[in-house]
Amino acid sequence: MTLAELQELEQRYAVGTYVRNPVQFVRGEGALLWDEDDDEYLDFLAGISVLNVGHCHPRVVAAAVEQLGRLTHVSNLYYTEPAMRLGKALADSSLGGKVFLCNSGAEANEAAIKLARRARPGGEVVVVHDAFHGRTYGALSATPQESKQAPFAPLVPGFVIAAKTPEAIASAVGERTAAVLIEPIQGESGVHVLSDELLLAAREACDRAGAALIFDEVQTGMGRTGTLWAYQQTPVVPDALTSAKALGGGLPIGALVTGSKLADALRAGDHGSTFAGGPVVCAAALVALEICSDPALLARVRKLGEWMRASLAELAGVSEVRGRGLLIAFDLAGGRSAPELAQRALLEQRLVVNATGPVTIRLEPPLIVTAAQVEEALARLTRLGL
Repeated sequence: MTLAELQELEQRYAVGTYVRNPVQFVRGEGALLWDEDDDEYLDFLAGISVLNVGHCHPRVVAAAVEQLGRLTHVSNLYYTEPAMRLGKALADSSLGGKVFLCNSGAEANEAAIKLARRARPGGEVVVVHDAFHGRTYGALSATPQESKQAPFAPLVPGFVIAAKTPEAIASAVGERTAAVLIEPIQGESGVHVLSDELLLAAREACDRAGAALIFDEVQTGMGRTGTLWAYQQTPVVPDALTSAKALGGGLPIGALVTGSKLADALRAGDHGSTFAGGPVVCAAALVALEICSDPALLARVRKLGEWMRASLAELAGVSEVRGRGLLIAFDLAGGRSAPELAQRALLEQRLVVNATGPVTIRLEPPLIVTAAQVEEALARLTRLGL
């Protein structure tokens, strides 16, 4: 179907929750996309950090297709090998506890909130300004952004909002606190790296209060920052973490991973999901996790990220650059509009990026991106007048 035909169908049949750009993508490979006219685009968004292994990675595709032809679904009333193996792989790669599989990042954070309140019934959950944890009701209630919360009030009670300072975190945590839920790098609000001092204050406050420290690694995990999990570049180990986005290699999956302290907090019947941990997506996720765990790949991510940030900082039209690894954002100087620049990049330079605010552009290329592709992306941004 043509783009015009799709737009007509959207107008008539789709609930209007998305503002789509006027491009229909029909094919992808690695860090490249092609539209209906077979024009090639350089993808520096990766489905919002979903395609860390790139589009249609042959190993991920092969694993999913093979499993799809053998067994697609039986529910969690029975065992399947891919789900059990994935749980082990996730625990072994991180906190060493136990794993709850689900279908998305918001679901993983919902499970984390329930985990914390099961461990401390009725307890409060401390979150910080500018956080984003999802759009389902519990996750939305943990997302202190007025524009997202206000239309859907009243929200789930029991969330405490703290400023992004060590002192504010320490003050917010007390005997009623069940957990501190925090992103080590805030992706949706513009790639803001939270300081080691703040994370240490959260860890110390949780230890004093007997509360859980939970890291939302939905966007920062799976190698995006140059280590498999972002917490591995900090002096802090959380009690649990959440993952999604890139975990499935392009297929929908999420996970809550616990350390030993919280491994048995949830009991039979406390939580569940019909499609969670299905064999097809778990087969794909096992391969994606293996690829993203490769030390050589992670070293490249750190090196390319440093180069990209240094190169962006040299552009006259850029006022600030933030990030770690290949999770990068830059602010535009001179009052330029980031949404307008993102659309111009797409339509004029065939470069896929996105705006996370009025002046902020976010870059999240696949981790398998080449140095030549990074150089080309920088050249295309320069041609936009940066």
